[in-house]
Amino acid sequence: MKKDLRNKSKVFSEGPIKAPNRAMLRAVGVTDGDFKKPMVGVASTWSEVTPCNIHLNDLAKRAKKGAREAGTVPLMFNSITVSDGISMGTDGMRYSLPSRDVIADSIETVVGAESLDGLVAIGACDKNIPGCLMAIANAEVPAIFAYGGTISPGKLHGKDIDLVSVFEGVGRHNKGDIDDEELYAIECNACPGAGACGGMYTANTMASAVEAMGMSLPGSASNPAESIEKREDCEAAGQAIYNLLEKGIYPKDIMTKKAFENAITVVMVLGGSTNAVLHLMAMAHAIDVDLTLEDFNRIQEKVPHLADMKPSGKYVMQDLHMAGGVQAVMKYLYEEGFLHGDCLTVTGKTVAENLQDAPSLKADQKVIMPLDKPKRKNGPLITLKGNLAPSGAVAKVSGLKVTRHTGPARVFNTEKEAADAIQQDHIKEGDVLVIRFIGPKGGPGMPEMLSISSLLVGKGLGEKVALLTDGRFSGGTHGLVVGHIAPEAQDGGPIALLEEGDEVTIDSEEKIISFAVSEAELDKRRQNWEAPPLYKKGILGKYAHIVSCSSKGAVTDFK
Repeated sequence: MKKDLRNKSKVFSEGPIKAPNRAMLRAVGVTDGDFKKPMVGVASTWSEVTPCNIHLNDLAKRAKKGAREAGTVPLMFNSITVSDGISMGTDGMRYSLPSRDVIADSIETVVGAESLDGLVAIGACDKNIPGCLMAIANAEVPAIFAYGGTISPGKLHGKDIDLVSVFEGVGRHNKGDIDDEELYAIECNACPGAGACGGMYTANTMASAVEAMGMSLPGSASNPAESIEKREDCEAAGQAIYNLLEKGIYPKDIMTKKAFENAITVVMVLGGSTNAVLHLMAMAHAIDVDLTLEDFNRIQEKVPHLADMKPSGKYVMQDLHMAGGVQAVMKYLYEEGFLHGDCLTVTGKTVAENLQDAPSLKADQKVIMPLDKPKRKNGPLITLKGNLAPSGAVAKVSGLKVTRHTGPARVFNTEKEAADAIQQDHIKEGDVLVIRFIGPKGGPGMPEMLSISSLLVGKGLGEKVALLTDGRFSGGTHGLVVGHIAPEAQDGGPIALLEEGDEVTIDSEEKIISFAVSEAELDKRRQNWEAPPLYKKGILGKYAHIVSCSSKGAVTDFK
């Protein structure tokens, strides 16, 4: 029997002082009977600017239906979203990471201003997933996240392709391997409909992490965007919010240190995006969980990489769905002792209890390797330190045969200069291509370098040239890349003092990133160095002046 939640609403409580609140709410359809029910926000990042989110309004209506039928008063509202894929390689990419915090702040603002009793948040792109979770953490009301789902793969010449195929196609075209007609065919077939980018890129990585953490319903991460299962899981998310209200389960009860460890474990097994490090750190900060780069390395050392998924593998998220989904992967990991089963989830049950009813991996599936035949014996996301990155850096080494690279630094202060050098064949095998002053403050906004990494891969230099930056990489990036170098150049980190020709070493086995310059020479260079002025205009100016170091999640609050 349901617990009686009448008169529990913060807005709808009885008494004359609440009459003005009720008067305005009557105008949006709230009735006398509704005034005795809890009020729940249904927030979505619906937008027509990207296929990732174009279908979310319909999913929000399904969540609203579920919440209404469960016994709450659901009210829909929206936040922003931007498309990394569309802004990639342009100045617009600087807005991508700041959008995460705008989304978090805007959802928290509505929940707080309207005194909502609960929240269902729906997102489907790289930054609005962690943005929704940061809002959930800061709003401090019972809440649940629902993922909008992955796009189906495009098809060309009988093979699956996706957005990253287009970026890499540009490099192949520049090299002369494909002609204009083939590049156009890739462009026209890569994105066939609604949903987030299809490989184990940032959106699917973060959705998987959130499900592993217990903040979305089982199945939410891998149900495709345009599937019946996706419509059903969003409606179920709306229904589930009543249970959370009834039992008094809050995000802080679910988003614990052990829950974050479960999330990191699943990300490592699936070969997720480097952005997971940045976003999980920010989410942990919002919920007051002490999560550090060392935690990622600790888990990386004992958790294998099992998923043969793009960008370094063969398969996409829809294939994982057909193989049994994230829940089947979690069930396999739990049975083998890799997950904390006692963590609470938004079902009101523990991870272990949820997994009792979860499907097992299909017997004939090829997406997830067995533990005795892993893609890699330990995790593919590593954090490195050394005199080039004293506060840390992040690399993704899935599929790489190269474990150590030493070469001369080729230093650029803008993405365009680096792109021009690659296209003009000025970057040679063995080089260490460095792009700096594009960190959280210096960018500002820490843009992604997918265009650059894709050019290198397309030219056949993906493992022959190391790419280093204080900016970020897309989840679609693969190759010999290291990002999030901290402190960033804008803050006077050692990367700011790097000079053309300096010998740089990246060692993924020893987790070291260094350059062969003495402390005395660095002190001399530092005396002659002056930070460029911080950007001051609009949101990017605000962001540049308040954002923290990438090694702390690039957060914008002060606790």
